[in-house]
Amino acid sequence: MAIVELDLVKTIQSDCVENWHHVTPEVTQIGFLGLIEKQHLQNYLLWHEEDKARDPKADDSQIAIVKRNIDQLNQKRNDLIEVIDSRIYELLVENKILMEQRSPMNSETPGNMIDRCSIMSLKIYHMAEQTRRQNVVEEHIEQAKQKVLRLTKQRNDLFTCLFDLFEDIEKGKRHFKIYHQFKMYNDPALNPEIYKK
Repeated sequence: MAIVELDLVKTIQSDCVENWHHVTPEVTQIGFLGLIEKQHLQNYLLWHEEDKARDPKADDSQIAIVKRNIDQLNQKRNDLIEVIDSRIYELLVENKILMEQRSPMNSETPGNMIDRCSIMSLKIYHMAEQTRRQNVVEEHIEQAKQKVLRLTKQRNDLFTCLFDLFEDIEKGKRHFKIYHQFKMYNDPALNPEIYKK
């Protein structure tokens, strides 16, 4: 579907993961692709905070800081998934593509699928790093190579499913709804551990 260039989404996610490991991560795209990149950046930052959370040498105060960072990044990530879905819906309307509400509903939104592809690109990059390590046995490298191949196949399959979803929407065969997650844990009005105090 022309309104969402999935090949560009795929390339941006892969290229950004590579580039951001060598330069200060920043969003360089504009418009819809900028939104994709911004959401992808949250996953990139989350990935590395999650690594810090598992450092056996980290003390409790460091873990507390990392946990708060993870919560904030995850909130932004989820908010941006919803923004992506809203923008896709707007693009459909702008292109006079009205989703057939009587068609089967896709349980997963395009934004959630794009998020999963983003995470897969991070897994592929970091698993590929394992294939270049010098301080491990050959078996570790071979296992990592096999995992890279499997992860790449899984990501390609997911992009195919995403492409098929857009194609079905255009043909009136499927539709999706924008669902709001209403995360409660970061909301002072909804989290009892915050509002009780």
